[in-house]
Amino acid sequence: MAIIEIKTVNKIYKTSEIEVHAVRDVDLNIDSGEFTAIVGPSGSGKTTLLNMIGGLDDVTSGNIIIDGVDITKLKDSEMIGFRRKNIGFVFQAYNLIPVLTAIENVEFIMSLQGKPKEARRKRSIELLEAVGLGERINSRPSKLSGGQQQRVAVARALASKPKFILADEPTANLDSVSTTKLLEIMRDLNKKEDMTFIFSTHDNRVIEQARRVVTLEDGKIISDITKL
Repeated sequence: MAIIEIKTVNKIYKTSEIEVHAVRDVDLNIDSGEFTAIVGPSGSGKTTLLNMIGGLDDVTSGNIIIDGVDITKLKDSEMIGFRRKNIGFVFQAYNLIPVLTAIENVEFIMSLQGKPKEARRKRSIELLEAVGLGERINSRPSKLSGGQQQRVAVARALASKPKFILADEPTANLDSVSTTKLLEIMRDLNKKEDMTFIFSTHDNRVIEQARRVVTLEDGKIISDITKL
């Protein structure tokens, strides 16, 4: 069953002199439990599409329906609450809060949701153990490697039990060992918890692990392949 329905979505950026058609007439359904990579060269529209799915960028036309809710019709305040409850994000730059420890970073979104302190801590410890950082829960980002910081970001994205995770170039700043470890963790979470992952990437290591590869070029889908 489709958890995300993208219907004839377009995104046009306008300046005083030019229009840039970043995404063109994209139709795409993503089912619960998928491990999907959206790929394409720089400027193909993959990050823009990911941002629109996450409600970080408005569509110019078309509809994006997540679990029955058309997010293109939500007000900004409604989108903030919907995003916090339903969507997890993993960014290229980690985006951890530097003054907070690993466990405090993971707990942060749950505190925004009003979850009790004991429940927040219990889930945060479980998630950090799941990503192999059970012994580093009290370390601040500056004391963690890039790969470790990205694993904290994955744990944080999972904290609110979202319907899916959007990962924008999550391996771009990682070495091959850290990338392999991160992808193993994500695939394991995908299999064990049926967690849906959608990547924007040009990293062949991510593409090899993906079960579905959607290729964009000039804002259009030019291929959509599901591996056996």
